[in-house]
Amino acid sequence: MPLRDILIALVVVAIWGFNFTVIKLSIAELPPLLSAALRFFFAAIPVVFFIPRPKAPWLLVGGYGLFMACSLYALLNLTLFLGLSASLASLALQVQAMFTIAIAFFVFGEVPRRLQIVGGLVAFGGIGVIAWGHGTGGQLLPLGILMLAALSWGIANNISKLAGSIPMLPFVAWGNLLGSVPLFALSFAFEGGPAILSYIDPPSWNAVMLVAFLAYPATLFGFTMWSGLLSRHSAATVAPFTLLVPIAGISSGVLILGEPIYGADVAGGVLIFIGLILTVAKMKPRQVPVSPGA
Repeated sequence: MPLRDILIALVVVAIWGFNFTVIKLSIAELPPLLSAALRFFFAAIPVVFFIPRPKAPWLLVGGYGLFMACSLYALLNLTLFLGLSASLASLALQVQAMFTIAIAFFVFGEVPRRLQIVGGLVAFGGIGVIAWGHGTGGQLLPLGILMLAALSWGIANNISKLAGSIPMLPFVAWGNLLGSVPLFALSFAFEGGPAILSYIDPPSWNAVMLVAFLAYPATLFGFTMWSGLLSRHSAATVAPFTLLVPIAGISSGVLILGEPIYGADVAGGVLIFIGLILTVAKMKPRQVPVSPGA
């Protein structure tokens, strides 16, 4: 991979890792569902007015938006709102790679290599260590919800695979727009219409800047650059960079938010990291690409 593309990959994974800290800050300014809805609405608007419609059935576009934009981020934002640290979330969410591979086995008949199966078991063992360490603590419930978010991400990855070899920016941008609709509906139902208006009329400058970062650098820029890398190089070359996402996520969580690191989190994190390495090691080009970040 040329040095230019290596630098692009490093910038993208740094943005996606820092993204977890920005989400944590955004839900201090906005209700969690509203924050997610605004993120994906502005990640689609005004882009959808300047790009063609996706070359995929609308059912797939809507399904992608439902699981990637709506389900994943509604659940992720909820876990952070319930107290899960951005550092831990950035690491534990990466088990979506194992869900992606498992779903691809049932949907596409792609048989995972033995090393990938071992990696998945090791990574989920790390989740178990973290859960055991927290016991009945406040982070146990959000950790379980985060696993549902990872499952949603795995489903979304395979929906995008069903779309085939098409330009992905229109597919994702329109998916973002469709996914923002149920997010707004959920926010209205659970966070209340009057409360929503009080946050956005007028919005605070902090909220504007945080949503802008989530919508444009983290979503539009990050995905566009990552898609370009995947179009120029094999997934085996690009996917290992996802291992750097938790490093950026943990660093920003500790340095900016002052989040503590516990022994069980370190031990479980090491197991998750080893599992991820085993999963991408010697990955064949025909394997399901794994999308990083949050």
